[in-house]
Amino acid sequence: MSVVMLSVAACVSSPGGGASASCALSVGSLYEPQNLDNAGGGGQGAAEALAGNVYEALFRLTEAGAVEKSLASEYTVSPDGLTYTFALRQGVRFHSGTPMTSADVRHSLRRILAGTSTSSRKNSLDMIKSVDAPDDHTVVVRLSSRSISLIYNLSQVWIVNHTLADPKTAEDGTGPYRLASWKRGATLTMERFGGYWGASPKCGQVTFRYYTEAAALNNALLSGAVDVVTSVQSPDALAPFSDTSAFRITEGTSTTKLLLAFNCRRAPFDKPLVRRAVSAAIDDAKLLRSIWGDRGMVIGSMVPPADPWYEDLSGKNAYDVEAAKRMLAEAGYPGGFPMTLDTPQYDPHPTIAEFVKSELAKVGITVTINIISADEWYSRIFQHHDFAATLQEHVNDRDIRYYGDPGFYWGYDNPEVSDLIRRSESAKTTREQTELLRRANHEIVEDAASDWLYLNPQIVVASARVTGYAANAVQAQFPVYGIDKR
Repeated sequence: MSVVMLSVAACVSSPGGGASASCALSVGSLYEPQNLDNAGGGGQGAAEALAGNVYEALFRLTEAGAVEKSLASEYTVSPDGLTYTFALRQGVRFHSGTPMTSADVRHSLRRILAGTSTSSRKNSLDMIKSVDAPDDHTVVVRLSSRSISLIYNLSQVWIVNHTLADPKTAEDGTGPYRLASWKRGATLTMERFGGYWGASPKCGQVTFRYYTEAAALNNALLSGAVDVVTSVQSPDALAPFSDTSAFRITEGTSTTKLLLAFNCRRAPFDKPLVRRAVSAAIDDAKLLRSIWGDRGMVIGSMVPPADPWYEDLSGKNAYDVEAAKRMLAEAGYPGGFPMTLDTPQYDPHPTIAEFVKSELAKVGITVTINIISADEWYSRIFQHHDFAATLQEHVNDRDIRYYGDPGFYWGYDNPEVSDLIRRSESAKTTREQTELLRRANHEIVEDAASDWLYLNPQIVVASARVTGYAANAVQAQFPVYGIDKR
């Protein structure tokens, strides 16, 4: 998500000034879930609406990026770093009313690690050798190698009731909200869960309303049809909220990268020189200005400033049309080549696709733009790798690890990079981990494994009467349980 906007809707305040049970929040979004399962292709929309609100994990990330305990109350690590023992928080119930036990945690981890799993988190947890549940409140995880990021990575594993038949079509989480209804193509409504183990959320009901066009989404905010917009794709939308007596504009930390992703398995993008040429032919800074004005950043890699191993690598593969032509000629494509660019149908991707087409025409590359639905992108591109190049937003922090997995949708395969990323995970100190990942990032950028066009800004625009919203983007989720309207 890039820009969050909030305005005031009808809400009955309690005598003490806090929000009452009748407080309702309406959230506008471009990212409808593909399904309800973040481990089974639910996509950004599932994480945005459900993470932290409907589902919880053993640990959670704070807005500042720190890891804190959630469904785990305590944990210990063996001296060799290979055995983690987790004590579970007691008194936690699923929305169905059944108590959470270690069997549910074991099930939730095993389904990520299963051979049939399509979860993008599978690779980051592949050092888990076994998961045992010696009693109802204890989970023991044994590793094949040390994992400095295990606790962090567990914050992304939703704990699901092991009796839930199909997490894609129904939910049974432990979060402060339960799913009330989902009308595909329209709304997803959550209601406060009375049996929640933690602090009760501020608003009794939250409805996510889905749009396919940014203009319609912005109009919904301006007309009062929604209270919150999770992603505004143009700074022009901020103008109506410039009255500082009525609204507050806050820019937080973003982790959302807009990528031109190459299929590195397929010619001509199996050649690093071609990928470097394409990257050099596109003026990323001009693109960013055309979309966001003076907001956002060109960072030159997959690593945002929020990651400890960030370096500004925008000088690598920098914009240089003549250099791009020379590299294409050296790679065997002196006159360029035709290519198809698959792009999601929601803004700003079609606009960016047109910009990329215009830029690449300068070096003889003829681009055919193919606009596709989010469902087709997930099925054809992410699952089946049937594409040449695509545009996509990658929203999470610390996702450099995907370049160490040749099986990931873009098929980048550099054994040295995979080894550096693998060794970084076994590092004993953060300093050692950081150094190894910086080395890996330099290799990835040198290979132009993707073209990282820009880092989205993260902006919150809020009514002066709305409080409790997160300014910083955390793992694509939009936590609504802390929002209060007075």
